[in-house]
Amino acid sequence: MYALWNNFKTTVLMAGLMGLCMLVAYAVGGPHFMVYGLIIGGFMNLIAFFFSDKIALMTMRATEIHRGDDPVLWDTVERLTQKADLPMPRVYLSPAVAPNAFATGRSPHHSAVCVTAGLRQMLSDFELQGVIAHELAHIKHRDILIGTIVAIVAGAITWVAQMAFFFGGASDDRDRRSNPLVMLLMLILAPIAAALIQMAISRSREYEADRLGADTAGTGRGLALALAKLDEASKRIMLPVPDSQANMFIVAPLTGSGVMKLFMTHPPVQERIARLKAMEGA
Repeated sequence: MYALWNNFKTTVLMAGLMGLCMLVAYAVGGPHFMVYGLIIGGFMNLIAFFFSDKIALMTMRATEIHRGDDPVLWDTVERLTQKADLPMPRVYLSPAVAPNAFATGRSPHHSAVCVTAGLRQMLSDFELQGVIAHELAHIKHRDILIGTIVAIVAGAITWVAQMAFFFGGASDDRDRRSNPLVMLLMLILAPIAAALIQMAISRSREYEADRLGADTAGTGRGLALALAKLDEASKRIMLPVPDSQANMFIVAPLTGSGVMKLFMTHPPVQERIARLKAMEGA
């Protein structure tokens, strides 16, 4: 049921992106331009569905690894994948110093798990198990498709608004010009809309992934310890990714931009840790 709900939300997001592109095309050039918005929106949806995982991995400069490259990481993913009854995902390592991790892909059969070099250096094997179990929970719930698509949608919203602002011109009759105030509002409000999309999608799914991850690992203690370390490091070490991709990571990364920090894309880490401890107590 949870996976079906995520599929529905993904469909709504993709339809919303199409509608946004058509609306902007109408604002820029009138009704006759809406077909161009339809084409652009369809192209963005194709990119989001088939290539969003590759874009995310390229952004992190991640390299696919095999068992010989990192036996501990590989064996941890393989063991927990079997426990979760999932197909083996591709395993990637990013050279980023900031400790973090994410899962991506359009389905469990087309999925990948990526951890940073900073995470491998910081966490113990026990804590690593908790993080991997959490990411596999995202794959099982099909959070990975909606997570990667929302990153594309959020970035596209900002890009479309900027294009409308800078290139908005006359309609076919060349008498009615786009309203500069409307374009300015779109430029200001689009990043806010993008952040709100991420916030609405990310919070509940993180709690659920923590719960299922703890079940898969057999304990939530490793994940709780890892979250505490990652949260502290994320406040000090910048992760060079766009704000639109912040929702994908296990903890909200420090990206160097202050605007999006007004909107939390993750629930408070201390609340997540408290819930994991409560599960252990129960």
